[in-house]
Amino acid sequence: MPIGALARETGASVRAIRHYDAHGLLASARAANGYRVFPAEAVAQVRQIRRLIAAGFSLAEIRGFPDCMRMIEGAASCPQTAEVQRRRLASLDRQIADLERRRARLRAMLEGRAC
Repeated sequence: MPIGALARETGASVRAIRHYDAHGLLASARAANGYRVFPAEAVAQVRQIRRLIAAGFSLAEIRGFPDCMRMIEGAASCPQTAEVQRRRLASLDRQIADLERRRARLRAMLEGRAC
């Protein structure tokens, strides 16, 4: 499958697909004309990569995930990734708590109260 078709099928940009490929998250080959081509299963892989990125994982973290998470579209968890997912959730919880404190301080400032 040419990269343009993969982009259309997944909603990812060609640039993003090249980026995922460069980071070892996809397997591509070169056609006789020198263009990248991808196997049909790359559609599910790109969708899953985008889903994991949307959940807050970095490309380095995703690259470290086993096939049960990277290769299967919609995979929610597998035993090998549970700890990484828990750590990501804890990190997001800390960020949310910090943002809530900042919001409260700003609100207090706007209302003329001491913070």
